[in-house]
Order: sequence, then C-alpha cells, then structure tokens
Amino acid sequence: NEIDEEGLPLVYDREAIQKYWSKEKGALNQRWGYFVGKAVPFLTRLTTLFIKDGKIDERYIPELSEKARIDLQDLGPTFIKAGQMMSVRPDVLPQATLDELTKLQDSVVPFETSVAVEQIEKELGGPLGQFFTSISEEPVAAASLAQVYLATLNDGKDTRVAIKVQRPDVLGTVSKDLYVLRRAAEVFQGLVDRFAPQQKTNYVALLNEWSIGFYTELDFNNEAKNQETLRNLLIDNNIQGVTVPNVYKDLCTRRILVSEWIDGKKLSSCTEEEIAEVTPYAQEAFLTQLFEAGFFHADPHPGNLLYLDEPTEEGHQLALIDCGLMAEIGSDDRDNMISAVIHLANKDYTNLVDDFIKLKILPEDSDRAAIIPLMDKALSPYVKGGGAKKYEEELKKLYGMEDGSVQSTVGGFQAMTQDALTVLNDIPFSIPPYFAILGRAIVTLEGVALTGNPDYGIIMESYPFIARKLLREDRPEIQRALQEVLYSGGTGGTDLKLSRLLALLNNASGAVATKEGAAFVDLDAVPDDGLSFPTALKFLMSDRSESLRNLLEDEVDSIVDILSRQLVRKGLGEAVVSLTPPRPPSIPFLGDIFPPSPKLDEIPLPLLLPGIGEDGASTPSVAVLTLNQFRDYVAPKLSQDDELYALGLSDAAKEFFGEEVAEFVRGEGVFSAKSADLLLSAVRSGSLGQNDVLSGETAQSIVEFVGNALSTLSGTSSGTVSFDETINEALSELDDSERARLQEITEELIQRSLARAVQRLSKVERLVSA
Repeated sequence: NEIDEEGLPLVYDREAIQKYWSKEKGALNQRWGYFVGKAVPFLTRLTTLFIKDGKIDERYIPELSEKARIDLQDLGPTFIKAGQMMSVRPDVLPQATLDELTKLQDSVVPFETSVAVEQIEKELGGPLGQFFTSISEEPVAAASLAQVYLATLNDGKDTRVAIKVQRPDVLGTVSKDLYVLRRAAEVFQGLVDRFAPQQKTNYVALLNEWSIGFYTELDFNNEAKNQETLRNLLIDNNIQGVTVPNVYKDLCTRRILVSEWIDGKKLSSCTEEEIAEVTPYAQEAFLTQLFEAGFFHADPHPGNLLYLDEPTEEGHQLALIDCGLMAEIGSDDRDNMISAVIHLANKDYTNLVDDFIKLKILPEDSDRAAIIPLMDKALSPYVKGGGAKKYEEELKKLYGMEDGSVQSTVGGFQAMTQDALTVLNDIPFSIPPYFAILGRAIVTLEGVALTGNPDYGIIMESYPFIARKLLREDRPEIQRALQEVLYSGGTGGTDLKLSRLLALLNNASGAVATKEGAAFVDLDAVPDDGLSFPTALKFLMSDRSESLRNLLEDEVDSIVDILSRQLVRKGLGEAVVSLTPPRPPSIPFLGDIFPPSPKLDEIPLPLLLPGIGEDGASTPSVAVLTLNQFRDYVAPKLSQDDELYALGLSDAAKEFFGEEVAEFVRGEGVFSAKSADLLLSAVRSGSLGQNDVLSGETAQSIVEFVGNALSTLSGTSSGTVSFDETINEALSELDDSERARLQEITEELIQRSLARAVQRLSKVERLVSA
C-alpha cells in the first residue's frame, strides 16, 4: 500500500496503522488516556444526575451540551464528525444540545492562511500566483478535516473558485483515533460474543466499514472523482432542484480540491420553511443515488447542503458539496431494499422477513412466528414518521404506558424488556457492514428533513419514488416486485387488481392513499385527489412506464378480449332488437292473425368468413350460421370470473369518464340503430371474409368504427365534460413519440383480437370456398 512522507498508509489498513504507531512508544496509550479523560467525567456527571432525579433535568441541559461540544472539539476531527452527525437529530437530542453541536459545523478553529498557502504551493508545484490571481485572507469555512478559501483562477477571466485545503497532520490524528476505536470495538465484540452469542452482528466489521469511508475522505483526489461522478449522475437522471459544483481536476491533489464557487448559505443557517422547501429535492436526489446508481453521498449533513442565494440557470436551489465520503451498493441489495420499502410501507411483515433474509439481516432459518409480531412493534412506530420523539410516544401507546401512572409504566417496561430480551436471545439478526455508512446517510438526511417537518417519515415519503421505479424498469427483479404489488393483494391471487393499478399510477405521481391513521400505504385505495385520465394516459405512454407496459402486455390483451366479447354479445343483441320490425297490431274481433316478427338472430344466414389458415390469409369460405351461433363463435360467453372482472373495468371507466362510458364498457347502449345496421350489413356482405382481415387497414377501420360508436356518448353525457372532450384533451397532451406508441399499441391489440376471432371461426364448418 502507498504511504505518505511520514510512513502512514494512504488507504485504511489496520495492521499498517498499528505497525506505524507501535514505533511511537506510548502514542496510542496517550491518545486513549486523553479520550478517557474527556469521556469518563462527562459520563459520570450524566449518571449522577440521572440517579439523583430519575432523569436529566432540563436545567442541566445547556451546561452538559456545552461541555459535550467542547470535549468533542478538543478530541479532534474524528469526534467532531460524530458530533456533526448528531447535530441534525432534533428527534433524539434536546434543542439546547443541537444548538451547541451545530457550532461544530461552523466554529472549528482554523489554521493559519500562510500554512494553507504553503500547502497549496507544495501540492501544485509552483507559486500561488501561477494558478490563482487572488485568495481570501481568511478561510470562508473551517471544518474538521479541511478549510475552504475563496479564490480566483488565473484563467484570464478571474473565475471564482473554492479551494479546499486539508488540515496539517490530520492523517496522523485520524489514523490514531480509528485504531483506538477499533480496539474498543474488539472489546465490545468480545462481550457480545460471550453474553449474547445469538447475535451475529460483527461490530468490528461495522466500525471497519465506517473507518474505510472516513479514511477515504482524506484523499481529495478521490473526492474530486466522486464529485464529478455525482454531478454527472444528477444531470443524467434529470434531477431537479439539486446541483453539485464542477471540479477543476487539473488543480486537485490528495490534499487540495478546487471546485466551482457557489453563493449560498448552509442549511444549518436556514429557516424551517426554507429547509421544508428543499427537502423534496434533497430526498429525490438521494433516492436516485441510492436506488438508481447505487452510489450515494454518505454525509448529507446541513453543512454539506447549501441553499443558493439565487437559483441556477437550470432552476437548482440546493447544492450538494463535500463528496469525500461516498458509498456503493450492489444491484441485488438495491432490489432487495426496494422490496423491503414496499413491504414496510404497506405493513407486509411476512414478506419483509424474506427481504431481511436476502439482505443478510436475518438467517434463512428464522422463526417467523416470533419475528413478525416483534417487527410490528419495532417498525410500525418508525414508519409513522416524526423521528425518535414520535417513536417513543408510539412505543408507550403500544405498551400501555401513555397515561404515565406507575402501574402502567412498570407493566409496560416489563413487556418491553421481555420483547427486547426475545430479540437479543432468540432472533440472531445481524447488520451488514455497508449498513454502517448507509445508516449514517439516512439518519443524517432524515434529521435534516425533521427540522423542516416534525412529522417527516422517510419510508412513506420515498414510496412515490419507488412506485415510479417499479413502473419504469423492466429488469426481472423489478418486474417481480411490480407483479407482487399489482397481483398479490395478500391472497396469493393471480388476477390483476385494477384498484392497485390505479393506486400505483397515483402513487408514482405523488398522491398516496393511506391507512391506519395515515401511517401506511393503502395499495388498494385510489386517492381522492388522484390522477386525471389525460395525466394517467400520458404517464402510461411515457418512457417512465416501460416496466408496467411490459408486465401488462398480456393482461391488457385479456382485458380487450373480455371487453370485446361483452361488447359484441350485448351490442349485437341490442342491434337485433333495434332492427327487428314491430309485430303487426291485432285486429278487433280477429285478434293476432298476423304471424309474429321473425327473430333475426335465429334465421340461418349465409356468411362469408375468413379462411381457416392459421393466419386467416387463406381463401375465404361460406358458412351458414344464425347470428346467435355467429356471436357464440366469435365472442364466447363470459365466465363468472370474467364478468366480475368486467365489472371492475366498468368501475374504473366510471371513475375516469362517468356513468355513460361505464355503461358502454358493460355493453349497454353500444350501438345506435345506424351503427347496428352497418355491422349487420358487414356480416351479410362478407366483409369479414376479406383476405387481409388481419391487416393494419382492418385494424384502423375498427378503431374508427369504435370511435364512431363512442362518439354517440358525447351527445348524451350528463356530465360537464363529454367523453370526446376528455379523450381529445388526453391526446393533445401526448407528444409525438407517446402518440405513436399509443397508436402502435392500439393497432397491435386490435390485430390480436382479430386473430382470436379468426381462430375461433375456424371451427365453423364451411360449405364452399369463395
């Protein structure tokens, strides 16, 4: 491994670090002693106050908070980082503590500018003026690992840039701290292995993963590469509202980073309203990094998020900086996490167990009967949002402790302790090492969001993103998750649930129906403020719904078959009734001396039918059939399941278009007398027997015929907007590619229907070829 000029490894290596510090006799012991000297008095004070009052009284919070902040600052970069992460958790710590810890982001003591300039010149190999025409006299920001200066490039344009300069000797300090923390983790792991052997979490591996990430932050070449990758990732995915500064790679080294200057203020200095404004942007950017690319910013604390003074030309309001700590997650784990979010969001703990097994959190032989009730108690309060404070409130309700009485508190605490012991002793869960960094990122981002919205819950807020991903991607893993959402319904059924399809389309647009006090997603409910038909059609025809279109291809074909059979059977019946002449009136004293009108549907007629070849392209031939027989061949009677499904389709049509169109879908009032006459004339004249019955022209003529039939609804619609207007509005909102896709799908479905009809008619005995 590479080492620096002092002999320290440039990539985290525990053995190499140990070997280096073993040469410095007493250095590690001295550092450990310094840490203990800070930690023990503070913990002793906390314990004393707790024993005295049974809690930490609020009057002591400011004093303790200031002491904690000073101690962390004195301990240096590693511990300042930990304090910064906790400074964004209003749900965990009191406000006075948050106020103190926030100072860690802004009040780190800077080192001298002369030292920074010396380091810049040493790293770039030349005098400062060779690269920059100016540099600020003081750093504009000082952080735990580096400080930042405003400078102008020597590029003839005095382009403003930010120069990030690493603190002197920071590698030595961090490496020593990480080694000490690893020794502490090894001691803790030994205690766990001895007293809770059922637990499989490797805490040393967790710390090791975090240490690797933290150590990597010290290489600014790596940060420059990360920053460029992240910037391109957001651009390629068309992320709105968030930008990443451009990097000047030619001026970056292991100890300095030069990037585009951004005018803005840290999110830690923003109002709650400003934080709430940009939270959706930050959330979308993070979810895209996590679930789309598997490459995410692992340290999105308020100091690394800048609220821009003015939006960029592209409309971005938020800048994401400091890309030193990034992490990667493989596609399999991403897919399993997506599945877990879906199951967690709709309280499907049975399938969530499978997700946790795939994520290596639970073993394959897990006791589901024991785990599922505990999952409900542990995870349901979290999904409801509001962070740790709301979580505590929900737990008290779960265990009957909300009234505050001694009896309920003792009883609830005993039950909670019993559940905790069950988890520790009977459920051998483990936390994968990469969760150390992922958890840090989620905890940090959720903490920022809670500042702007005390009821924020990242699981529910992320569900629309997950819904859009399900609709868009056609990879087998995503298709399986989509199929589960649309088909299972918790009953193991294989029929598409239209309510779920409509709900999912609405979820993807951001409208989510909930259940159990708005805590969980209701997969079967369509939100009251849901999508209009034009918006839904545009979404379905867009590139974003490719996965859904692929999954539903055969399903839609079945829907068309059910509807077309229903339309033909009921419509043909109505057509016969409308064209049957009335019975002649009876004559006084003589009665009904005239014969009744003939039943047109029972009269055998010579019909010219398509050829009986597989593709319907062979020579047409004549058969003698009644209209009833013809109907039963070309449109077999619907089964009971088909009829129930058709009712569901009718309900969906009613939701989008009103009762008149729902009646049409049910086959009621399909044909006017004129269109019925045209249909029967086509049957009698042999139009169905043409050689090119499966051609695109035939499909187009059927589209026009159905359109003419539907247009009659416009004149009878009792609503304020006619069916024609709704359809025209929807078509007008499609772009050229979406309209072409709709046309292609429509013609394909009609040709499939024609092929089915030809195949069904091939069973009819023919008299003569045409």
